[in-house]
Amino acid sequence: MSDALINGLAGAGGGIIAQLITYPLQTVNTRQQTNRDPKDKKNLGTFQQMCQVVKHEGWERLYGGLTPSLVGTATSQGVYYYFYQIFRNRAEAAALEKKMLGTGDGSVGMFSSLIVAALSGCVNVLLTNPIWLVVTRMQTHRKESKRTLSDPRLSDAINQTTLSTVELRAYGTSHVIQEVYDEAGVLGFWKGVLPTLVMVSNPSIQFMLYETLLAKLKKGRASNSVTAIEIFLLGAIAKLGATVVTYPLLVVKARLQARQVQNGDKRHHYKGTWDAIIKMIRYEGFNGFYKGMGTKIVQSVLAAAVLFMVKEELVKQTRFLLSKPKLV
Repeated sequence: MSDALINGLAGAGGGIIAQLITYPLQTVNTRQQTNRDPKDKKNLGTFQQMCQVVKHEGWERLYGGLTPSLVGTATSQGVYYYFYQIFRNRAEAAALEKKMLGTGDGSVGMFSSLIVAALSGCVNVLLTNPIWLVVTRMQTHRKESKRTLSDPRLSDAINQTTLSTVELRAYGTSHVIQEVYDEAGVLGFWKGVLPTLVMVSNPSIQFMLYETLLAKLKKGRASNSVTAIEIFLLGAIAKLGATVVTYPLLVVKARLQARQVQNGDKRHHYKGTWDAIIKMIRYEGFNGFYKGMGTKIVQSVLAAAVLFMVKEELVKQTRFLLSKPKLV
């Protein structure tokens, strides 16, 4: 089994476990990001918002879109780590070649690590964007009751189109796929791909920080090994730095992928990335780009830390099992 395949499968396994642990936080965060009302002054905490969802919509809404999300996570992490290892191997080979020619010390530098992570991220985004669009739709879907449908206090935008009899049916994966296709055809599944491609800088920054910190930690150790707890902490620190820098792009992506009411308030209808950015600045101010950032930091840092820890352990155990001599 190739090293790239081992890392790809381990990344998929680590991603699934991290997703299962942090999914309710992710659902709440996506709702915070797609809240387009600049007059909303509730400022409920993450735990309070989770309680509100459970109270009004049931426990299952915290896990809306979990199935496609797990598929997306396994696919995304598998694809990312597989291509990351391939590109990483090539970068290491190039570094060793330069050392033989008398330039460099044979190690992959910070800039090369950034390029490797960026290339892996681009491949991952192009292949998995449709899955994450479906997940975003399911996370932001709000379960409404018949009583609410007849409530005259609802806004005009809701009364016009969003709450029809179709809302009372199960909002499953197949329904979302059909909905997206009816709205914009096949290309509709790549909504938000531009800010997502730009956002490859997030895992790029994350892996650059992670690899740099890991190299420094290993340096000077005779065994050249690190513990699972140390990997957990390194993953958390790396993800924290990347999330703070790239969060506004994540909000724009979520806005574009969430369902938009065609006949509703035009301030909340986005034609594309730049239209979304301009309208958010005009109607919500720069604060709109940081909605739910606290929740995202907790969710993403915890998920990344678990992912790194589990992935490294899976890689280590797999290599150990493959290296054991076969009994004749």
